Amino acid sequence: MTGFTVDPWDPGYAAALAVEALSELGSTSAELVLDVERPAADWKPVTPGPDADPPRTLLVADGVRRIDARVWVHDPGSAMPVPGIAASYAAGIVRCGRDGADLAEIQVNRTLISASPDTPEVKTGHALYRPSKAADSSFEELSLALQRQVTQLEVDLAVRHRSASDDLLLVDGPLRGRTHLPRTVGYIKTHHTAYLPSPQSGVVAALAPGQRTPVFLMGTSWRRHAWYVRLPVRSAAPWAGVARCEAGADLDPAQVVRLADALTLALPPLAGVDYKDPRAPQNLVPIGGLEKLLRHHLGDARLLYRALRNAARD
Repeated sequence: MTGFTVDPWDPGYAAALAVEALSELGSTSAELVLDVERPAADWKPVTPGPDADPPRTLLVADGVRRIDARVWVHDPGSAMPVPGIAASYAAGIVRCGRDGADLAEIQVNRTLISASPDTPEVKTGHALYRPSKAADSSFEELSLALQRQVTQLEVDLAVRHRSASDDLLLVDGPLRGRTHLPRTVGYIKTHHTAYLPSPQSGVVAALAPGQRTPVFLMGTSWRRHAWYVRLPVRSAAPWAGVARCEAGADLDPAQVVRLADALTLALPPLAGVDYKDPRAPQNLVPIGGLEKLLRHHLGDARLLYRALRNAARD
């Protein structure tokens, strides 16, 4: 059996011996098509009309991940061990209807990821870590490989629980990797880039709770429709309570507008409250509750770390 060693540093920090791989940085400029729903010069806040309806069922999908240990895989064909990560991840689905919300399913997986073809399966007294392959040994690629597994688990659960033709699936985070799912919207709580030009950014700042911007098309390393929506919030800060939503680039504009209106109606009742959640209102109540439950299901990090070290010694 191929051996491995657990790095002694806390997995929240870089490994004691870093292995870096060069990678090209992508462009940060976004391609924008602003006149999808209305001319760019005529942008103004949109309030869903009387013909718009919230979805009968809103499925909320989320996933969490945690690195339990950094490891070194001892490849028989190499004098130098290969770095990797042992990780736990979980995904879940909450079904929100007009009569309340219920937990549809939670699933927890564990994995040992490295670039070595000899990455072992590791069975401890508390968990089984299944091997998976990363493209290279950089921490960025190991992290991306883990995120791909989280995303795939979310997709698998979502497909399993799509039962109604009029449901809507909301995934926490960008839609990338899930654009093929029908009636699906990505939900982004934080903003690291100002994508819109100044006149259209001013429309975002002018949104009232329960309003959205017109739909636009954006492309970075991938293309998608997007819009901004403001949730109920007490702060008067220009972008307080604002979230960005994403839908597939291949959708007809009329379809996206219907999705945007339906979600703009569905989100305000689910908004987080500031005395319970420091990320309110963008951290929706179903998302916050699901995240807490998922992290609990990951298990005790210290116990799993000790179990991995014991397995490495054995």
